[in-house]
Amino acid sequence: MAQNQGGDARVDALEADNARLRHLLDARGMPDGLRHSLRDTMAMLRAVLRLSADTAESVESYATHLEGRLDAIARARIGLDISGEINLHSLISDELMVHLIREGDQAELAGPTIRLRPKAGQVMALAVHELCSNAIEHGAFGLSEGKVEVIWAVDDRSTGQPGDLTLIWKETGGKDVARPARQGFGMQVLNDMLRYELNARIDLAFETDGLRCTMRLPLVPRIGRVIDEGGANETGEAN
Repeated sequence: MAQNQGGDARVDALEADNARLRHLLDARGMPDGLRHSLRDTMAMLRAVLRLSADTAESVESYATHLEGRLDAIARARIGLDISGEINLHSLISDELMVHLIREGDQAELAGPTIRLRPKAGQVMALAVHELCSNAIEHGAFGLSEGKVEVIWAVDDRSTGQPGDLTLIWKETGGKDVARPARQGFGMQVLNDMLRYELNARIDLAFETDGLRCTMRLPLVPRIGRVIDEGGANETGEAN
């Protein structure tokens, strides 16, 4: 019960941060698009700075991990600035490459073409960064035979209603993987930030050969959209 209350408190703190930023930016009279984009990015950076400080075990650890987290957000932001959306496959493969994990070698990725909106793209970039970092420090990527399979799919949307995006991150080749004794930054991103920002449901399974992380989130317009093989979006309009 205490752990759940702690998680709720962290989510409340994130919401309070966003409320303060909304008030500040609304008062500046900025154009709507710029105001929303800046608000989301500032909120993300504030949350990362605060949570990194709260969970760091040392100043050195804080500095090292903070740089990687900010870089992950910056990479997503660059892609978003170009097109206003970011491709889920590219987001994952780019983050893996930063950690020298090559698709087709130690990583297999599969799923439909998904384009994420700015806030969702930045949050997902941070979550994937934490999964990669954890796999290197504590999981499968710390061993030469370690691999990861990342697959995603969207529920049948024949009813016309938005489906759920389900993404599974499954590590193999690890050894003696166990649930951490304390909830660090990565666990807070997965358990709290994804839930608050994207209404995601997260299931973490610490299996003998590696972590299995399952994310389920509604693929509503504010989060993202599916692009079919013919180059049409979810409404059937050509891109």
